[in-house]
Amino acid sequence: MSLLVLLVPIALLLIFYRTVLNGDAPITVDPAPSLQEARRANVFTVVEPRGLGDDWHVSSATFRRDTEGATLRIGYVDPDKDALQLVESNVPSATLLPTELTKAAKPAGEFRSDAGVWRLYDTRPGEKALVLADQTRTVIVIGKSDVERLETLAGSLS
Repeated sequence: MSLLVLLVPIALLLIFYRTVLNGDAPITVDPAPSLQEARRANVFTVVEPRGLGDDWHVSSATFRRDTEGATLRIGYVDPDKDALQLVESNVPSATLLPTELTKAAKPAGEFRSDAGVWRLYDTRPGEKALVLADQTRTVIVIGKSDVERLETLAGSLS
């Protein structure tokens, strides 16, 4: 009986947290400051997603410069609650890809979008990546989500 007296308020608090306070919703951040900083640096052409639904959330955004180059990282939570990351960088692909995808990454196909032809890679266990590389930058979309979600994010970039 005394345990029931404790469990009822805990259950009510949990219900309040999940329904009223949206406690299970991912934390959303504004990527605009990081995007602006990357554009001001003018070291590569910055692309950003356009037209993703309200069920996509930005969970992190950073821009860093170091001796090898500059890198913009934007983390997303897709509609299935899986984490994806968009990486844009002017670090040479020979250096960037083994770091981001691991040295064991293997090409597994291609995906065509308005931005160009992306290479699909199998990376860490359960993780896939799409890579678009040109002379001045490399764009990577990586995550443990379905390939279709990776393609949705990659296809929305402009």
